[in-house]
Amino acid sequence: MNILFSISHPAHVHFFRHAISILRSQRHKVVVAARDKDITLDLLDNYEIKHEVLTKKKSGIPGVISEFFVYQYLLSKILRANKIDLVLSIGAALNAHVCFIMGIPCYQFCDTEAQWRQNNITYPFVTKLFTPSYYIGNNGSKHIRYEGYHELAYLHPNSFKPDKTVLNDLGIVQGEKFVVLRFVSWQATHDIGQTGLTLEMKMNVVNEISKYARIFITSEAPLPRDLKKYQINIPPERIHDMLHYASLYLGESPTMTTESAILGTPAICVSSWAGDSGNFIELYYKYKIIECYNPVEVSINDILSRAIQVIEENEKENWVVKREKLLKDKIDVTQYLVNIVKSC
Repeated sequence: MNILFSISHPAHVHFFRHAISILRSQRHKVVVAARDKDITLDLLDNYEIKHEVLTKKKSGIPGVISEFFVYQYLLSKILRANKIDLVLSIGAALNAHVCFIMGIPCYQFCDTEAQWRQNNITYPFVTKLFTPSYYIGNNGSKHIRYEGYHELAYLHPNSFKPDKTVLNDLGIVQGEKFVVLRFVSWQATHDIGQTGLTLEMKMNVVNEISKYARIFITSEAPLPRDLKKYQINIPPERIHDMLHYASLYLGESPTMTTESAILGTPAICVSSWAGDSGNFIELYYKYKIIECYNPVEVSINDILSRAIQVIEENEKENWVVKREKLLKDKIDVTQYLVNIVKSC
């Protein structure tokens, strides 16, 4: 079978990379079409995934519209030249319409209800929509649910083995506690009108938590001078090794919150919208493996008090137990992806 993966975000690389490797080893023809956004191309190169770059992320309404049409035009040429039988993507805004016109099955994977703007323009054109079971909403006969999380495509024990040498790279000594902070840019479409940590809050978090553990920061937006010394300086593909060994994750990213929880690391998210999403509702109420605070409703002092408690009481041991329960209930999502393709 001739398969094309449309990858337009760093998270998509992680989600599809093991399935791409397996399918190529099974002698399927696999083509990867990529969009130059953030560290997407770096990850593809680091994982040695052969790919074709179609467009570079544009900003502003004219830029977004231009990229939308250019990507699909270039994609149509690749689809035709490689006689593609099936297209897979996360959020099919850049490929659903051209696939529909060309009569090529398009499978979309989605785990974020907040992406409703994008979803509204793609659902009518995709062949099948795959979501985790917790996903809020029903999109009819083409909507298929599975027992998993996107993050289990690359962090399931069958796919991920933590590399302890990351501690040496970070200068962490045996038994030393450290915390990973993640700040987002709040520029995504689902971030419109939402909020997380203000600069004052970020400074407060760093000043207080650094009294109890070492601090490492990963940030989409440029950091102010006072915080730059805490910025993580390791290859992006090693961030999951780091999260695995961290004492605590605290940040604005729902994805990294879920990743940390699945790795058995206490995870605290600060976001005005993430707590209402289906995965967070399940992860909190069913597994008690994440905590999410709306900064509009909860003071930063209360959030800090909880974070310090987690560090001081070494609650990570409890998280490892919670993780085992979660893994027993969920599937290996990479194997699920491979089975989907083989069943076509």
